Amino acid sequence: MTTATKPRQPVLKTPLPGPKSADIIARDKQHLSTSYMRPYPFVPDHGEGVWLTDVDGNTMLDFFAGIAVSTTGHAHPHVVQAVQKQIEKFTHVCLTDYPQEITTSLAERLVKHVEKPGEKWRVFFSNSGAEAVEAAVKLARNHTGRQHIISTMGSFHGRTYGAITLTGSKTKYKRGFGPLLPAVSHVPYPNPFRPPLGSTPETCGQAVLEHIESLFVGILPADEVAAIIVEPMQGEGGYIVPPADFLPGLRKLCDKHGILLIFDEVQAGMGRTGKMFSFQHFDVQPDIITSAKGIASGMPLGALLAKESVMTWPVGSHGSTYGGNPVAAAASHATLDLLEGKVKHDGCGESLMHNAAEVGEYIMAELKKMGQDFPFIGDVRGKGLFIGIEFVKPDGSPDGALRDRASMDMFEKGLLNLDCGEAVIRISPPLILTKEEAATGLEMMRRTFEAMK
Repeated sequence: MTTATKPRQPVLKTPLPGPKSADIIARDKQHLSTSYMRPYPFVPDHGEGVWLTDVDGNTMLDFFAGIAVSTTGHAHPHVVQAVQKQIEKFTHVCLTDYPQEITTSLAERLVKHVEKPGEKWRVFFSNSGAEAVEAAVKLARNHTGRQHIISTMGSFHGRTYGAITLTGSKTKYKRGFGPLLPAVSHVPYPNPFRPPLGSTPETCGQAVLEHIESLFVGILPADEVAAIIVEPMQGEGGYIVPPADFLPGLRKLCDKHGILLIFDEVQAGMGRTGKMFSFQHFDVQPDIITSAKGIASGMPLGALLAKESVMTWPVGSHGSTYGGNPVAAAASHATLDLLEGKVKHDGCGESLMHNAAEVGEYIMAELKKMGQDFPFIGDVRGKGLFIGIEFVKPDGSPDGALRDRASMDMFEKGLLNLDCGEAVIRISPPLILTKEEAATGLEMMRRTFEAMK
């Protein structure tokens, strides 16, 4: 089954928020957790493709996909059909106790995208990315008999206790919640636009590797490090693509010291960068992969993929009541159908991965042209539909205030977007976005930039 999403413009029937939205926002503020952020006054009612309509009838173009989650857009008929079909069979049995064909075959499909000749991988299913990260830490410590984990500055790995310890993007995730997970260290992430450790764009990857080795000399014994966890392309830290030599160099460093290499693919994985996983843009292979967000088009599912030689924890040592829920697994199968091109989506070529690469290349090229007209656009970077726009002051420093103004102006024009890093707007739309729809969003962005000159 395929669906056609015809290019159109946002439709704003009321000021944002409209009266129905304002009422729900007020009730939400009274009854839901004070931890929710609520950056934009938008209350969705229904969606179709890359368009979301709120309870007042305002239709917005979606350029953030629920933080890179809605891979196949909103209410994709192939995903809806798969979910409905599974719900009519059963909604829960508990994968920890009972094997199920739908999850077995899903694991088989996932590992085919990472296995090399002579390798075998296994899968543990969770409900979310944070749970997959927690499982990765447990597995790494159990398998190696070591305790220490190295993460990176700017990273985001989730908000559960182990995950926020690993996270290095914002202190608000940690303030007031200690003590956190012991034996965790952070090192810089090699950002070519803002090279750390006095390096250059060309040498920043090697500089970080040398920094890690220096820790092993005087601060942290290498033989006590269980794993290094890194986002192959950093998400919340600013949608950063590292230099080409960094991840292969990290692989060599881990092999040298018997350290496991964990790639957190929760945000950049599942076809978003034009390949199934973002690390596949580099000549490198990890030991463990964490995945979630786009894996099931919005249904709650996470996955821990690990080499069979690493997944050695004993029976009963880890589990999940809901992890691998069959309805979420059905949505994931349908998502993979579209990502792999087994089911075609109208206007998206051979597969959604192919479409992400093609449309992303178009968006990147157009944004770089805009960068020549608007000097406050300091950098445009990314792969596929994983794109970041960094705003800068005249002296080149991050301009978070200008980014916030731009983000809200785009929203008020009908473009759903989301920030990240110090001064970055991320572009992470559903992977069904067409060039025509992309052009609509780009024109809205240009109008925002024009107003800020």
